[in-house]
Amino acid sequence: MAELEMLSATAGGSGLSRRGVMKGAGLGAVALGTAGGVMGSSTAASAQTVTYTDADILNFALNLEYLEAEYYLRATTGQPLATYTSVTGTVGTPGGVVGGSLVPFQNPALAYYALRIANDELSHVKFLRDALGSAAITEPEIDLVDSFTNLAIAAGLIVQGQLFNPFENEVNFLLGAYIFEDVGVTAYAGAASLLTTPANLAYAASVLATEGYHAGAIRGYLSQIGAGVATNAISALRAKLANAADDNGTAVTGNPYNFNNVDYNGQVYRRTTEQVLNIVYGAAPAAGATVSKGLFFPVGVNGLFNSSSG
Repeated sequence: MAELEMLSATAGGSGLSRRGVMKGAGLGAVALGTAGGVMGSSTAASAQTVTYTDADILNFALNLEYLEAEYYLRATTGQPLATYTSVTGTVGTPGGVVGGSLVPFQNPALAYYALRIANDELSHVKFLRDALGSAAITEPEIDLVDSFTNLAIAAGLIVQGQLFNPFENEVNFLLGAYIFEDVGVTAYAGAASLLTTPANLAYAASVLATEGYHAGAIRGYLSQIGAGVATNAISALRAKLANAADDNGTAVTGNPYNFNNVDYNGQVYRRTTEQVLNIVYGAAPAAGATVSKGLFFPVGVNGLFNSSSG
């Protein structure tokens, strides 16, 4: 596959400044409130036994790859995923993508890092759709506008009435990328034990390693600009939504350059499909309730694993 070409950037407006992130004003607490009421939607839950296949697991991952590919492609080229691949899945409800634009990169190294990630995410989407064939899900509806503002408010990065646009400048872009990367790593790590075919497990392990490279690169840049308070706030929110203390920001245990997100065994955290959905839907359902849409996926993801129960 030919490498993507970087298009000329346009000037952005005001947003979270590097100085503001370094100072971390107003980020002392995670202002989540009632998760289900702030960012997601809950309905009564019903008990059921789920029978799944490797294809169902890979399709769940494909939802996340669609999200990441749209984010990075729009940030680095100003173009949507559809510009670079005509292959599309057929299973599930197709949806459009709202938001996303070329980031006015000022740092050439960061721009090329972002472009490298965009290439990888595009490749992941194409590979998964080709491998799944007629069983591949179509791209669901994705929100890259309100989702980031709602999440930034819940994490305490901004206050009600303010907007957070991750495509506005480099710092915002890095924080937006930080949200995705660790989620992808933990999702693949959690899915490994569910796969039954060695070839599929090998693929998932390879993608997990790639996502780990991406996450480390993003974390490294954020550490260098002193974004520990902001990343810690995002990590705390993700942990709260997942209902598990399994997330570390870039400033932990006296180390302001924490480039990975691992447990005391030096292993990446593993999340279930429901924990991942809680994060990308922006809602942790109450006991007896379920969440099936929200935040980045306004009408939900496609495939068998599409809801989380409390």
